[in-house]
Amino acid sequence: MKKSSPQKLSHYDDAGNVRMVEVTAKDETVREAVAGGFVKLSPRLVKIIRKGGLAKGDPLEIARIAGIMAAKRTHELIPLCHQLLLTKVDVSLVLTDAGVEVESRVKCIGKTGVEMEALTAVSVAALTIYDMCKAVDKGMTIDDIHLKKKTGGKSGEYTNPSDKR
Repeated sequence: MKKSSPQKLSHYDDAGNVRMVEVTAKDETVREAVAGGFVKLSPRLVKIIRKGGLAKGDPLEIARIAGIMAAKRTHELIPLCHQLLLTKVDVSLVLTDAGVEVESRVKCIGKTGVEMEALTAVSVAALTIYDMCKAVDKGMTIDDIHLKKKTGGKSGEYTNPSDKR
């Protein structure tokens, strides 16, 4: 039985040197990615947020803006990401009894995908919730940041089979 060779990582050249992936010859397609995550909060903190009782303001609205800004600057944060002209960035935050569900949806017409932008938006939105709420409770946890789905490009559509939300 022939062993299959491991898939080559695209950020390395044949000599093993790190490189930015060449996308010049790739076709531009509509690309979209959806990412999610969760910030676990104490019942006390959920109650304070629901009542609008944080001195710093509404953590969900501040986190939404932070997530949008982060998606647009992903190429400055992740060393080998391409700078993309994003055509849509939505960040939604839903306060539940257990915490905040965070989801981002990022779209562009381009030669490379927007998965990293969607994941960065969720990560920074979650960190912003932590920052806004840490004076009340430092015991928050940020969990389950993951790619939910992506469309476009040569590899087509992907839906995360383990997406719980």
